[in-house]
Formats: sequence, structure tokens, C-alpha cells
Amino acid sequence: MRDPTEATVLVTGATDGLGRRVALELAGRGTEVLLHGRRRERCEAVVEQVRRHTGAEGPHYYLADLSSLGAVRGLAEQIFSEHDHLDVLVNNAGVIAMEREETEDGLELTFTVNYLAHFLLTNLLVPLLRDSAPARVVNVSSAGQSPVDFGNVMLEGGYDAMRAYTQSKLAQVMFTFELAERLRGTEVTTNALHPATLMDTKMVLETFGRASSSVREGAEAAVRLAVSPELEGVTGRYFDGTREARANRQAYDGEARKRLWDLSEELCG
Repeated sequence: MRDPTEATVLVTGATDGLGRRVALELAGRGTEVLLHGRRRERCEAVVEQVRRHTGAEGPHYYLADLSSLGAVRGLAEQIFSEHDHLDVLVNNAGVIAMEREETEDGLELTFTVNYLAHFLLTNLLVPLLRDSAPARVVNVSSAGQSPVDFGNVMLEGGYDAMRAYTQSKLAQVMFTFELAERLRGTEVTTNALHPATLMDTKMVLETFGRASSSVREGAEAAVRLAVSPELEGVTGRYFDGTREARANRQAYDGEARKRLWDLSEELCG
């Protein structure tokens, strides 16, 4: 990819936790960072923080609720209309929904925000990434992974918040591996990572009541995948922090990956 000082990077979920730290770290390197968030006031707060951190004019931001597939399409259209290249897409936004909720599209919330929205956004932006190649997609997943239950992907009946979360996170890794195969030869690479265990984010503290690592540590691993020269050409891998690791075995099942891809296309219409 081009030098970080000339690169454009879109970070989803950039108004809090890991996403915000990644955005700050990249902006500090002179990268043009495109911030995504759901609320204007939180986006503006991060813009101001980036300005103080870097002395630069401040990044663009884009508002979109990733629980709405229509909003995801709108976000992609905005990026296309305002930018002629995109060097890195960091799919970071995520939720843990303690109670089962359905989106306006009639889909389970956690699966939609953590995985399906990023599946759709990435596929919509692939033409821009290909035109900008060499380019990268970084999917922020988790070491917490549960096999996708194709008989009950939307977890109807007996909902469990952690099951929903860990299924969505394995879906991200399966998507990463499948996309890497489909983009071979394009110079667009795609990798997934577990940034760090129980980082001190609001989501982790509210869910688990404790942290065992820092956002700084997780951001270091994510930024490395996004812009480090040593990752040039590396694709279809899963990392635990900065070390390559093994994901749940379903991620290595080509039939399961294709089944998930076909289902995702169907759900996205």
C-alpha cells in the first residue's frame, strides 16, 4: 500500500474504545482517517481529539447506524462520492446485545452489526479498494468464536448474548478467509485479528465488569495489520494480537464459508 502519510483509511466504530484509539494512532502517522460513528456529537468529539493530537485540520466523519442495511449502503455511496481512493478498510464496529433484538430488516442485531453490515460494506467498497491496490481490509474479530449454526443463525428461541457475539465473530473470520480467496491476484489483502483480551473498553467493562488488557495494546495490533510494510501481500490470515494464530476449525471449512457467503448475500438482498 502507499505510504501511510498518503493513505486513506476508513475505520468503522471509531467514536469509542479500540476504533477511536486506532483512528488516533493512524492520524498521528499522517494518515487521512475517515471516521464512522452513529452519533454526530461523538464523531465531532473524536474529530476534536484528533486535531489536538495531531495539529491537523481533522478527519472527515460519516454517520450510519450499522443495524440498518440501508444505512450501510448509504455509507458506501458517500465514501464513493467523496473519495477517489481507499487504501484500508478497518471493520471494527461491534456490539454485545444482552437481550435478543431484531433490526429494521428483521435480522438479529448482534449478527447484523458485528458481521453482516461489514460483509455488505466491504463488498460495496471492493471496487474502490481494487482501484487503490495494493489495499487492505482488516476485520476486528475476537478469540471468542462459536460455530455458525446454519439451522438457527438468527438465534430464535433460547437467545444467549455471548453465543450471539461469538458466532458473529467467527462469521467475520470465515468471511475474511473467503474474501481473501476471492480477491487473490487483485493486490487487495484481507486479514482478521483478535486485538487483545478483554480490553478496557466501555463495552467490555459493562459486560464483564473487568479488563485484562488495554486499548493501546489492541490498537497496536490493529494498526500493524492496517499499515505495517511487513504485512504487505499477507492475506487470509487470523492473528492473536501480533502473532498469527488458529481460528475455530469451522473457519477452515470451505463448504461452510461458501454457505455463509451465499446466506449473507441473500440476507443483504
